[in-house]
Amino acid sequence: MRKFLMLIFSVVLIFCFTACADKNNSGGNSELPKSTEISQNSSTTESKSSSENSENSSSTTKESSSVNSEISAPSSSTTTESETSSVTSSTSSSTADAPVSEPAEDGVKILVAYFSATNNTEGIAQKLADGLGADLYEITPEQPYTSADLDYGNSKSRSSVEMNDPSARPAISGSVENMEQYDVVLVGYPIWWGDAPRIMSTFIESYDFSGKTLAAFCTSASSGFGNSDSALRSAASGAVWLKGQRFSAGASADDVMKWANGLGVN
Repeated sequence: MRKFLMLIFSVVLIFCFTACADKNNSGGNSELPKSTEISQNSSTTESKSSSENSENSSSTTKESSSVNSEISAPSSSTTTESETSSVTSSTSSSTADAPVSEPAEDGVKILVAYFSATNNTEGIAQKLADGLGADLYEITPEQPYTSADLDYGNSKSRSSVEMNDPSARPAISGSVENMEQYDVVLVGYPIWWGDAPRIMSTFIESYDFSGKTLAAFCTSASSGFGNSDSALRSAASGAVWLKGQRFSAGASADDVMKWANGLGVN
């Protein structure tokens, strides 16, 4: 009887032991051992640490690169300024050593000088000056001419007396300043008795026109240019005289400039 109970007890123990063992094995499959969890946590931590280190390293590298870039920028600027300074210094030195050249001479200087008793010649002179970009000078008699002075039908009028005397030289009020500066002088006048008024001879004889280029223009109601400038040419024989031209009082600017441009002085 005792043996039988001991046998049953042994079977129960074996059965309990087996059941416990199965339970432990089943639980081991559902959860990882603590050591495994620790290992995973450690791996995760290391991974996170590695990632953080990588990010920190990248951040540090970027910051370092940025700092280096910021530091190097002034260095580049300094070099540029230094090079610029060197170039400027070289240029200044070159400029200082180079001889100072005289300013280039201006283009041809032209003067339009005219006598106009009744303003007919003045209009032509103004058109010439405007078209050529020339200076304008009015030859003004010291004693102005009156209507009576210009009475061509009266042999005793002032103009009649002057034109009948080749040596007459009516005085001029004022003068051209710095006549030397002009290369070309165009002289204008009305036709009196087929000639230039004597006051034009006064003007021509008042200056040295040697080496200058001269040309005469005149106005008249019907008379042509003729030899009206012959006395003027004789008085300034050292000048180069070009062919003169007669205009009507109402000549257009185009007609006036056609002659002027044909002279080839501008």
